[in-house]
Amino acid sequence: MLENLCTLPLSADLFTQVVHPSKPLLTVGLSNGRVETFRIPTNEDSDDEDENSSITGGKGVIKSVWSTHRHKGSCRTLTYSTDGESLYSAGTDSIVKHFSPETGVVVSKIGLPPVNSTSSQSDTPAILHTLSPQTLLLGTDSGSLYIFDLRENGSLNPKPVRKHVPHSDYISSLTPLPPSSESTSGFPKQWVSTGGATLAVTDLRHGIMATSEDQEDELLCSTVIPTGLGPKHMRNNAVLAVGTGGGVLTLWDRGAWDDQQERIYVAPGETKRDGESLDAIVRVPDELGWGKKAVVGVGDGTIKIVDLKRREVQATFQHDEVEGVAALNFDYENRLISGGGRTVKVWAEAGSAQEEEEEEEDVEADQGIKRPADSDDSDDHDGSDSDSDRPKRERKKKRRKGNKKGKQGGPSASFPGLD
Repeated sequence: MLENLCTLPLSADLFTQVVHPSKPLLTVGLSNGRVETFRIPTNEDSDDEDENSSITGGKGVIKSVWSTHRHKGSCRTLTYSTDGESLYSAGTDSIVKHFSPETGVVVSKIGLPPVNSTSSQSDTPAILHTLSPQTLLLGTDSGSLYIFDLRENGSLNPKPVRKHVPHSDYISSLTPLPPSSESTSGFPKQWVSTGGATLAVTDLRHGIMATSEDQEDELLCSTVIPTGLGPKHMRNNAVLAVGTGGGVLTLWDRGAWDDQQERIYVAPGETKRDGESLDAIVRVPDELGWGKKAVVGVGDGTIKIVDLKRREVQATFQHDEVEGVAALNFDYENRLISGGGRTVKVWAEAGSAQEEEEEEEDVEADQGIKRPADSDDSDDHDGSDSDSDRPKRERKKKRRKGNKKGKQGGPSASFPGLD
């Protein structure tokens, strides 16, 4: 179903990653406060020189576009604007920065307000999400949710327009709900957040609309399936898939937020404490034609393909032997990007690389072109010292571990051939 095209080494532990909505750009946020953007070669590059050609053909090189020490401490979270023209980051220094995805140059920045009226200590960001061209959501370690207005050029208004407190623990995920058919803007007005052992639904204008019962397990990640999984006679009703600390994927019907409706055992143990945490999740794009499936990143370093209709794990792949999977995305070419520990991996549907390579060989043979040797060059750049905690999406017991010292690593990689 999937094959690994390449592995990209990082200079420090990965906390967060995002992909551009329409360009082959991957941006990572690291535990040492660095933010770096890479360009992933695409199928459109196959006519260019080898160093820019598609990695599915075994010849491409992932190159660093820019790298900078963006935050003191760690970079906790990243998000793109809806049009991909702006990028936002937030770190343990309680600062949110707005910058160009292409150059990394900062356009604006703001500091977070205090945790509460009796404290001078700033709240610590946990997760960002761009809800619309005008709205940015920010969840924090204290369980607070800030709503910021975005100006015309994407700059942040320093004062949040609203603040809600949907959870008593850090906010681990923010997932927008599909807009209603009556929506004129086409952008969501409601979203689901998870934090601690509860789930909450918040409306942009009306505030917190619903809060679930205590699930007696940490809720760590979530994704929405817009149609096709709802209850009988309501197939077009959206369903939310939520990963838990105990290795169970829970399914929630939109509008029935009191409790989960279904459970899929993805990485369970004999008890809840023995299960492997489900730290990341992404819905499989409809364009791949796989049906209603989700990809789940597990604390033991595996990637699970879960069939949401059959309620079962369909396939398992290994991202890392030691570190858990902290982030998952599908890029605009529907390639899966997995991140965790000090590596990022690019995956594609099995068979696509071989088909493309055979196609290129046929064209070259017809034209009498001699194929050049594959490149194995790579660039090395120094990173800075790591001085931060573990990624937020790991379970609490993992987040309480001591700080880790970062090792140096190269930010670009070449792939002369794929086995």
